[in-house]
Amino acid sequence: MPEATPNVLLRNWRQQADLSRAEMAKMVNLTKSGIKYNLACDEERIRRWEAGEVTWPREPYRLALTEVTRLDPEDLGFAPTKRARTHVDSRKTVDTLANAPRAVNLVERGEDENVRRREFVGLTGAALFSSVVGQSGPTQDTGLNIENLAAALVDYSTPTDGPIDLDALATAVTTAKRNYQACRYAQVTAKLPALLSKLRAASTTLHGDDRLRAHMLCAEAYHVTASILLKQEDKGLAWLAADRSVQAAYASQNPLMIGSSSRIITHALMDGGHHRAATDAARSAAQRMDADFIAPSPDDLSIYGSLLLRGAVAAANTGDRHNTVELLDEAAEAGTRLGHDANHMWTAFGPNNVLCHRANVALRLGDAGTAIDYARQVELDKLPINERKATLLLDTSRAFLMWNQHGKALHILRAAGELAPEEITGRPAALRLVRDILATAPISVRREAREYAATLGVIA
Repeated sequence: MPEATPNVLLRNWRQQADLSRAEMAKMVNLTKSGIKYNLACDEERIRRWEAGEVTWPREPYRLALTEVTRLDPEDLGFAPTKRARTHVDSRKTVDTLANAPRAVNLVERGEDENVRRREFVGLTGAALFSSVVGQSGPTQDTGLNIENLAAALVDYSTPTDGPIDLDALATAVTTAKRNYQACRYAQVTAKLPALLSKLRAASTTLHGDDRLRAHMLCAEAYHVTASILLKQEDKGLAWLAADRSVQAAYASQNPLMIGSSSRIITHALMDGGHHRAATDAARSAAQRMDADFIAPSPDDLSIYGSLLLRGAVAAANTGDRHNTVELLDEAAEAGTRLGHDANHMWTAFGPNNVLCHRANVALRLGDAGTAIDYARQVELDKLPINERKATLLLDTSRAFLMWNQHGKALHILRAAGELAPEEITGRPAALRLVRDILATAPISVRREAREYAATLGVIA
């Protein structure tokens, strides 16, 4: 048997793209064709292709390779015949790479590795996941001190007198919101108790417009508090904080703040299992806003759209597909009117956020394939906050687990952990997902799953 001729084109393409064989294999599996045909590409298969041991891969793999590289199989050195090529024109190798689209011509020096990888694949198809999949570093204990937060929430003592700097409090609330959306939950939790105490003093001792502003800041701070507690699955305290947020919002007399706080009360209702009440609350709040619209601002559209999304999720939990689709479509219309993804009023609302919620809703309705399809349409880099990105990746991991695709579920879960470590280490739901993957993983995935679970302290 003649000796196999190395596939220089394929190897050079991979090296130009700065990918290991294992990374390229993951990308092949996560393409649309990879998912459709349940491909099981691995490092060894890539090696065999590059060694010339396989001159014409089976059709599903050819399709997946085209999706990853944006090149035809022939342009990657494969021959559509049974006989292997005996000669590879080195000049063609250079010309093929030099004339390839900018997406694969990555020879510039000094670029950040992750930026270059995103550039070469774009943010479509497999790139949604592969652009953030990497080697996860050691995770850290989030150090959430919920007891101090609980003490602050049930502190009914008379606030102490003293100077109140509303601008400083506003800055502190903004910092808390940003840290929450960046998934830095330990930082938020450490500072919230003192911040809540100061805001309570401001809202009871100030007068006039200053008092209204203090109530607005209270509504935001309690909103963050409730969000943290919901992630910790502390339903009682979360409800208390959400209710405080709504009360402060009404006291502020600001319609946008009332709409914003209605989102968190809806979330608290849903988390307590009151899904129909949550759906009605979200829809009613959105309808009140819609009735007042004349020339809605980006803030208006963002709050309005976010309420509809929250209502859609609640409706999905009851299995009410009609209401779910109706609310999602109304939210999509609001996203189209807004025209971009942004973080107005801390909502992260926009067309891509709507897609994220479509994926989440499909998962809740038991349709893992549809959830993955929607997730693949999301342009991850256009989502303005890490919390939203990490949530999408966790939903996608769950969808792959429902499909019994444990390897893909684990890789995407690790991607979420790489992007936002505390979203994994600090959330009981995420740690349960780790355990579920480990408990049901086939032998081929079990070792990696066990090692990852051990880094999180899920197993000894």
